[in-house]
Amino acid sequence: MALNLLSTSTDAISFYSPFIMILVMVLFMWLFIYRPQKKQQQKETEMRNSLEIGDEVTTIGGIVGRVVAIKEDTFVLETGSDRTKIRFRRAAIQSIEKLNMEATQTSSK
Repeated sequence: MALNLLSTSTDAISFYSPFIMILVMVLFMWLFIYRPQKKQQQKETEMRNSLEIGDEVTTIGGIVGRVVAIKEDTFVLETGSDRTKIRFRRAAIQSIEKLNMEATQTSSK
């Protein structure tokens, strides 16, 4: 009788073992893949939404310039000394260097 109980519990463990492994793999993927990627996307969205006129921007294509106009999902970038203006989508922003108004005021004095 005791032998029968032991084999039944072993069968139950072997039956649930694949489900437990799948659950562990899903948890691993969520912790190490999905969650950090979601945080990175949120950070990039906040960066793109903080865009202001006068900021220096680098696009994903490598174009560097100063923002001169902003619309809903696009912005106009002024590049080079010849003041060429190009319109881009906000999604094309790779990095933003904020214009420091305090530093420009103190250097002009």
